[in-house]
Amino acid sequence: MVHVHTSETASENTAEVARSIGTSRSESCSADKNLEGVAGIAATTLILTNHFQHLTGTFHPDLSTMIQAAPRQLRVIPIDDRPTICHVIHALGVGGAEVLVDQMIRRMQKEFRCIVAVLDEIGEIGTRLQEDGFLVEHLHRQPGIDRGCATRLRQFADREGAVILHAHQCTPFFQAMLSRGLTGRRPVVFTEHGRHFPDAPSRKRAIVNRLLLKRHDRLFGCGAAVRQALIDNEGLPESRVEVIYNGVDLKALSKPSAGARERIREEFGYAPTDFVAVLVARLHELKDHQTALKAVDEARNRIPGLRLLLAGEGDQRTAIEQTIRQRGLEQTVTLAGTRKDIADLLSASDVFLMSSISEGIPLTVIEAMAARRPVVSTAVGGLPELIEHGVSGMLAPSRDASSLASSLIELYQSPALRSQMAEVAAGRAQEKFSLQGMLNSYRDVYNDFLEATDLHPKAKPMKAAMTNRKKTGAHS
Repeated sequence: MVHVHTSETASENTAEVARSIGTSRSESCSADKNLEGVAGIAATTLILTNHFQHLTGTFHPDLSTMIQAAPRQLRVIPIDDRPTICHVIHALGVGGAEVLVDQMIRRMQKEFRCIVAVLDEIGEIGTRLQEDGFLVEHLHRQPGIDRGCATRLRQFADREGAVILHAHQCTPFFQAMLSRGLTGRRPVVFTEHGRHFPDAPSRKRAIVNRLLLKRHDRLFGCGAAVRQALIDNEGLPESRVEVIYNGVDLKALSKPSAGARERIREEFGYAPTDFVAVLVARLHELKDHQTALKAVDEARNRIPGLRLLLAGEGDQRTAIEQTIRQRGLEQTVTLAGTRKDIADLLSASDVFLMSSISEGIPLTVIEAMAARRPVVSTAVGGLPELIEHGVSGMLAPSRDASSLASSLIELYQSPALRSQMAEVAAGRAQEKFSLQGMLNSYRDVYNDFLEATDLHPKAKPMKAAMTNRKKTGAHS
């Protein structure tokens, strides 16, 4: 692990934050539009507690109380022998980051007691976790500047004896850092799973991130492009930001249920000879389904029996349905809604299509690669890290329907090329993007913290207790 100390002095940081507080608040945070305002509150608090305590009465008492009440040392509650990891996330609806958190919690439960703090909405995945006995705490973050959210997070983490906070995405990261106050020693692991569009630098966020970041925190992007965005737009130190690639369960994707291809095609009325493209994504403007529809409209005259199956739900469904009617695509495009049988859908397809304008390392593309389906996608975010154009798939510029259409036509006309690309993609998925590889990487990160006695005075005895129980044959 690399430790880097920023070069700015405390007084220089303080002056810079003071200047930034008065700047325009029209900048948009890539993760949350309200983060700029909250960042200002946090920075103001840091200024007032650093050589300006005579101004303490000028800011909201809730935040002052939170900072002053931060614990000086972790209070580990011996619920069982496993160290407690608290994941912090916006919500637990159906999405890529949410699925990964769900898998981390379930697959690592033998070694770690994983709990979740949800800022905004528990969602479908969160409800399932609760039903299966996992602890999911709803922090009820309020609209605007919610000064109490970090306090509630700290109280939850203290109550449950969490030794590590693992924040997913920028706003949960900010809340996690803020929750420990100025004296808390609980480390934060931060994973950025993707960037919002448009993505732009924010000087204010950069300053606050530098002020709240501690030397033992660990920072990860889910790919090289996301890592670079954290450096360029969030102001995080380049030497501190690492990469852990997202991963999927390769074994599950390689073994669809028996007869899945025929069954799925029959379900949707597709003929055995139809050329089927599948697009699995939320019906959200960032996924740009409109470009996918335009591409299919352009390609269908060159591809007899072309079909597009859209799996997912979202707020763009009505607009998508309207476009389908306007372009006369009712017999070509199928809206399948939310599906859990992704491996079966992929087995029924000939290609996987993605038209997003912003992505990190999308799990759906890795799933398609693992299922040996050639990918036609826009070259945004981390997609070029997944797909080598012309070798393991086809890439096109963002919003370029004609290029997507040309790629679909080329793959339709060359079954041999489809097969060749599919094999290369499957090998790359196996090498770089397995779920087990991702879990092993985060497991190592957690264990690095647990072995650092200077950070967790009570973590080492907990680990020793686990060792003693194994030696004596005790069971939990």
